[in-house]
Amino acid sequence: MMTDIEIAQSVKMKPITEIADAAGVDSKYLEQYGNYKAKIDLSILDENNNPEGKLVLVTAITPTPAGEGKTTTTIGLADGLKRIGKNIMVALREPSLGPVFGVKGGAAGGGYAQVVPMEDINLHFTGDFHAIGAANNLLAAMLDNHIYQGNSLNIDPRRITWKRCVDMNDRQLRFVTDGLGGRVNGVPREDGYDITVASEIMAVLCLATSITDLKERLSRIIVGYTYDEKPVTAGQLNAAGAMTALLKDALKPNLVQTLEGTPALVHGGPFANIAHGCNSVMATKLAMKLGDYAITEAGFGADLGAEKFLDIKCRYAGLTPSAVVVVATIRALKMHGGVPKTELSGENLEALEKGIPNLLRHVSNIKNVYKLPSVVAVNRFPTDTDAEVELIIEKCKALGVNVVLSNVWAEGGKGGEELAKEVVALCEQPNDFTFSYELDGSIEDKIEAVVKKVYGGDGISVLPAAKKQIAALEAMGYANLPVCMAKTQYSFSDDPTKLGAPENFTVTIKNVKISAGAGFIVVLTGDIMTMPGLPKVPAAEKIDVDENGKISGLF
Repeated sequence: MMTDIEIAQSVKMKPITEIADAAGVDSKYLEQYGNYKAKIDLSILDENNNPEGKLVLVTAITPTPAGEGKTTTTIGLADGLKRIGKNIMVALREPSLGPVFGVKGGAAGGGYAQVVPMEDINLHFTGDFHAIGAANNLLAAMLDNHIYQGNSLNIDPRRITWKRCVDMNDRQLRFVTDGLGGRVNGVPREDGYDITVASEIMAVLCLATSITDLKERLSRIIVGYTYDEKPVTAGQLNAAGAMTALLKDALKPNLVQTLEGTPALVHGGPFANIAHGCNSVMATKLAMKLGDYAITEAGFGADLGAEKFLDIKCRYAGLTPSAVVVVATIRALKMHGGVPKTELSGENLEALEKGIPNLLRHVSNIKNVYKLPSVVAVNRFPTDTDAEVELIIEKCKALGVNVVLSNVWAEGGKGGEELAKEVVALCEQPNDFTFSYELDGSIEDKIEAVVKKVYGGDGISVLPAAKKQIAALEAMGYANLPVCMAKTQYSFSDDPTKLGAPENFTVTIKNVKISAGAGFIVVLTGDIMTMPGLPKVPAAEKIDVDENGKISGLF
């Protein structure tokens, strides 16, 4: 059996100019990066008079080590829609180098449902992440230089909140002491690194709607506090202009293609357990301008990615989705039912019955909390039995939601045609899209609404430090912002061991901080890392390149 990268390398790509033509992108908007990838100039959004297409979100059940295939389904659905004659665009996130070289591997889809050139997309691509890292670290350098040069803003070095970043899993950098080596080498202080995707700059880039909006958001970023506890912003450090200069090209969406030549925008990539987990607003809006259907995804399970897509991104960008696809695998649901990963291949209706509530809670949230039509896409594996499939169909039918078997990994767009037809039908249904909370409540009210309505918890337990932080943020005038929950992706609760659809739990709120540039309040629950580490055997050990420059082992 061929690996994902071997499948990707076996398919002849079309020149990116041909893909742009098919997408209705005039050559004057195209900035080519070689033959198979390009950036699209933002002026196209002002000059394109097409009505906006239907927006379809692909999300999933709570992730397990058995995998769900959300990106694969998103790409296969887009190819399936193209096969049934629809004008289609797909909008995805860019992968971070951290997971590529760590545990997860690449993030360009899989099997016969991939975006290509997958090696480029998974590695440096068009340099967006490098630009984000450079802007982040320029701000850090200007901040420390300001203190070194006399500190006219009266910044307290013990209350600096801005970290440096690098797009790599490197636990060694989580906590560092820098500025050592005498007076000429800076001011000694405790510091740390985040992975680039966790930087607020990434969230800002993905929510910005123009260069002007980007610059204004960057200037609002809070980097620390003064000795008398006043916030200090990037604008006060006069850093926003230079940061915007570094990011002006990164703001432009990237155009690539699927294995079947469907146009795909791959742009931005914040993690969904620590940020809002969606591709950029610019790419989504462009996909809706260029396609009658725009298919996008949000990271991790629907309690994280979909919640933030709907409550943060759609709210800010004025988007109304037409339909939602919830991806599940029978293997993953059996894991939620208590079966270890090594024993998933045999039929086990009892475990499946125990695990299905996880899927049903996600589906119920989409239908009853957000009031959106949805379909369950079951990513079919050869080991799935007919009885197991029937059980899922029967349980979802009780909620009034259809189940479609998806075989896009093995068959590409052909395996996604049935799902495509169901999505087209759902998009014709009227919907009464609603957020899970309104902005006028207190910060605690909004956190509690997400925990009760979306996670299925009993409520929240706010630690004293977090209570103090909430009071300070409300005093600073930030009470009316949406909340961005930083939580384990492995459970509805804040305890990663509670699989399935746990009940009778409270979520502990440990820290609450402001991302004033992105425009949301980050709520930290459990033990959330903003800088992952590499595993015992990193994926990087298997990646190689031959004398002709051909890469192997990349997923």
